[in-house]
Amino acid sequence: MSANVYLRQPVLTDEAEFLSAVRKSRSLRRPWTNAPDTSAKFRAYAKQTISPIHCAFLVCRRDTSAMVGVVNITNIVLGRFRSGYLGYYVFAGHERQGLMRKGLGLVVRHAFKSLKLHRLEANIQPANIASIALVKSCGFIKEGFSPRYLKIGGRWRDHERWAVVASSAIG
Repeated sequence: MSANVYLRQPVLTDEAEFLSAVRKSRSLRRPWTNAPDTSAKFRAYAKQTISPIHCAFLVCRRDTSAMVGVVNITNIVLGRFRSGYLGYYVFAGHERQGLMRKGLGLVVRHAFKSLKLHRLEANIQPANIASIALVKSCGFIKEGFSPRYLKIGGRWRDHERWAVVASSAIG
């Protein structure tokens, strides 16, 4: 199912390709999310990925190794909660091809099988139809609505709360 994409962690040598992809994809992300768009922000992002409470993945095409997009699991809590929050975005030229769906599916499986998480949550602005379709295709269920939940682009924005638990995750 995911034979045409693979996951890998970002490394410092990805900086030029990553920042180029972020610049070319600016219109796809606004007003939904912010991505590291400077050398300093990319380096901070790459450094953060080695933390035990954050996991970052580049979704890459198997045929060209090109970066398709990013999936992050942040604020991982273990113990009795065993949960994390998802953030993700696609890079221009790779959207609407099913590649991020396959990449997100790989991340969900990794979260539940390798990290032994029980729950993943994605908070999505209600007008972000493509993002909602993506999580729905990976088994996420809408749990609620959070007004003025996250500050993105200088504004507090409403979000829908979508989640999936290990027992209902895609196989």
